[in-house]
Amino acid sequence: MALRAFSENTAKAKGYYSLALQVGDILEGKVTGVKPFGAFVALPENKTGLVHISEVSYEFVQDLSTVLAEGQTVSVKVLNIAPDGKIALSIKRTQPAPERGHRQGGGNNSRGPRPQRREAPPRVWQPKPSQPKGEMSFEDMMARYKTQSEEKIADLKRVTENRRGGYSRRRG
Repeated sequence: MALRAFSENTAKAKGYYSLALQVGDILEGKVTGVKPFGAFVALPENKTGLVHISEVSYEFVQDLSTVLAEGQTVSVKVLNIAPDGKIALSIKRTQPAPERGHRQGGGNNSRGPRPQRREAPPRVWQPKPSQPKGEMSFEDMMARYKTQSEEKIADLKRVTENRRGGYSRRRG
């Protein structure tokens, strides 16, 4: 017990954390400042925490000053208390999460609902059926070999260029 009291007093003296504030607590606080990235909230025991813009609402927030104002009282949940004393807060986690259903034309996608994707069988490379050998002269065999080689090289180039995102001979 004495060891615990000593460590708690040492931690309090260094400002690492307070026994009154714990992760998961829901508190009332007053907004003291609104920045583009989040809002600072004054908490009990003269502590201040930050509500990141992503933790303000379940809806997208473009401009935080349209949602929060200085002096406004808000309910916040303690998400994290860092060793250096920084307190991460959330407003949206004090509210019930909205039910996720099918989107009704939301967002910038005005093309309508997506069609169902069919599962296509995987494509596997199949060699071209060889032409009947028959009686071919040496020149005919060489010409055929050359065209097959050029086709294979063209296929290989096309595949590697697609992987790289395009082909450019020289940049500069």
